[in-house]
Amino acid sequence: MEQIEVIIQQEKGRLDKVLAERLPEYTRSQIQGWLKEDLVAISDQPVKANYKVKAADRVVITLPEPEELDLIPENLPLDIVYQDEDVVVVNKPQGMVVHPSAGHSQGTLVNGLLYHVKDLSTINDVVRPGIVHRIDKDTSGLLMVAKNDHAHEALAKQLKDKSSLRKYVALVHGEIPHEKGRIEAPIGRSKVNRKMQAVVDDGKPAVTHFTVLERFKDFTFIELQLETGRTHQIRVHMQYIGYPVAGDPLYGPKKTLKGQGQFLHAKLLGFTHPTTGQEMVFEAPLPEIFEKTLEMLRNNH
Repeated sequence: MEQIEVIIQQEKGRLDKVLAERLPEYTRSQIQGWLKEDLVAISDQPVKANYKVKAADRVVITLPEPEELDLIPENLPLDIVYQDEDVVVVNKPQGMVVHPSAGHSQGTLVNGLLYHVKDLSTINDVVRPGIVHRIDKDTSGLLMVAKNDHAHEALAKQLKDKSSLRKYVALVHGEIPHEKGRIEAPIGRSKVNRKMQAVVDDGKPAVTHFTVLERFKDFTFIELQLETGRTHQIRVHMQYIGYPVAGDPLYGPKKTLKGQGQFLHAKLLGFTHPTTGQEMVFEAPLPEIFEKTLEMLRNNH
């Protein structure tokens, strides 16, 4: 069984709250479930949620075996941009979840891949076959998918080494006065709303570069390049500097442009092919609603 170890440093208060802050990749209900099932121990003794942590406490969590989800291949319309024996590049539509999770067992990109591609890597857990990286449900654009474990390891290493190329375009609120910018600010789970990420002192390093492509009245169209791949990174960083992504239901203002979620598109994807060593670069056109919104802004301008 897999275990997680957390050493308490300067944290104070209830164990469940401390663990929720230290382990943002898990939900609070998951953590409380582990505590109820006596899967969380300090000095080999199970502890409860209301245990008050002390400096240097060594918390060991024994993770339960993952539940088997019955993944169903579905004949979903997928825009497969490229495919060979190792790699698939797919242009994900806005509104599609990448992989199954609680509340999303069907209609995901993985369900469609299982039908159209069949062979997918097995490195990730059972619900994420082939998935090397993700984009948010309401972000459109390019994803690379691994068809075998060799390809998965090679592509994941490129992401970690920052040697792959990922460029996005976004429409943001406000008129950015300068041509280029670099945002370096650590990202972690929001202390206010656990569904959100935020710039926090103890977050993971995150770097985003942007270039202004076009300005409109009250909006700016920008291109972004990621150095790191934190959850909601672009959305959090643009909100942090005062130019939130238009249409963003979590990080943007309520009065915004009409659309189907945030105006954010993974436009360009580049990587070294895991078998041939060839440099591969793909580009996906803007979704129709994005193009129409830009035209509207140009006409109004």
